[in-house]
Amino acid sequence: MRIAVVGSGYVGLVSGACLADFGHEVVCIDSDASKIEALQRGVMPIYEPGLDHIVAKNAAAKRLVFTTELREAVSQAEAVFIAVGTPSRRGDGHADLSYVYAVARDIAPNLKRFTVVITKSTVPVGTGDEVERIIREANPQADVAVVSNPEFLREGAAIEDFKRPDRIVIGIEDERARAVMTEVYRPLYLNKAPLVFTARRTSELIKYASNAFLAMKITFINEIADLCEAVGSNVQDVAHGIGLDKRIGGKFLHAGPGYGGSCFPKDTLALVKTAQDYGSPLRLIETTVAINDQRKRAMARKVARAIGSDIRGKTVALLGLTFKPNTDDMRESPAISIVQGLQDGGAIVRAFDPEGMEAAKSCVSDVVYGADPYAIAEGADALVLVTEWDAFRALDFPRLKALMNDPLFVDLRNVYRRDLIARHGFRYVSIGRPKEDIPVSLSSAAE
Repeated sequence: MRIAVVGSGYVGLVSGACLADFGHEVVCIDSDASKIEALQRGVMPIYEPGLDHIVAKNAAAKRLVFTTELREAVSQAEAVFIAVGTPSRRGDGHADLSYVYAVARDIAPNLKRFTVVITKSTVPVGTGDEVERIIREANPQADVAVVSNPEFLREGAAIEDFKRPDRIVIGIEDERARAVMTEVYRPLYLNKAPLVFTARRTSELIKYASNAFLAMKITFINEIADLCEAVGSNVQDVAHGIGLDKRIGGKFLHAGPGYGGSCFPKDTLALVKTAQDYGSPLRLIETTVAINDQRKRAMARKVARAIGSDIRGKTVALLGLTFKPNTDDMRESPAISIVQGLQDGGAIVRAFDPEGMEAAKSCVSDVVYGADPYAIAEGADALVLVTEWDAFRALDFPRLKALMNDPLFVDLRNVYRRDLIARHGFRYVSIGRPKEDIPVSLSSAAE
């Protein structure tokens, strides 16, 4: 099947590469000539495990092509994916749909046969209607069906998510699109991934509702963590206990410094704005957004309290900067607020991240970067685990203690246990756990 993907960012590149790996002929298009030139040389614009391999393999097989030229690729395609960014619009929080609508205008004159135009970008309810209006206005002769097919890719596990999805949501208004979309995803038949066909507007809302619910779940357990600290409970045991309930489940019940990334912050805010526009406010999501913003700022205060009343001149070393491991994405990362809060208090901030330091340079300033955890720990008054990279799960604490000015370890991801850290002579601060560990854990077996 001939497929064009307009937009070679995170979603477009992963989707295009995986579709090519299914055996489709895919052309990825982007207006950024430098990005396309780099992709043609096999240089990835993002860090995503396994992506470079899958791109190289399919480019060598001539199933995956990168270009800035839209006309020929679109005119020959049976399906055209729109996969451009929809960032928060400056000033009001609405999703900025200018890139999506610009693509609709650009592809419209080049639709020469029946073509399914698929919105892969995360877009508010009604965007598909406007995309279709733009195309038909620009090219009244176009034989087109506009489809909503939102992505559900986790950064760091995007290829696995694309190839083995929980579900594939497809919103259609023209029944002819059903056969085309079924053929696009036919290679997933053996994986038994359910194709969920629904109305276009419903599909658009499914994406936003999914992300908002997960963001709300993270925020819920973070608030429970604060209560656990106040009453002397262990949030990890609480999360385990409620997560065993099949109606709740254990995923996204890991207390931490708040959610970030390219999706949850902008999507929750866009959903809030859409609901307000339609006169149906979502109070739970509005509160989720506010609590998460406050939490990220509160993490710097938590570190400061652990160090002492005055952090001016103190050196704080941060382990991890990206919003989650296995990505170089710094968008809305809690580390940004933590760095700024510590610097506002007069602290000197050092940091190490396996993949995110280059991206961090455009988000925070006056940070001293090191080559590894031990380089930034030398002379530090506190070591703070911000992002739970695997590289930080087996640190050499005797070595760290010898390097640090004060052996204080602040674990914002609850990767370690207090007793393991304390025996190396460290003071230990974590999220939602009592000051002294209680050596009792929940078991799924009845006692």
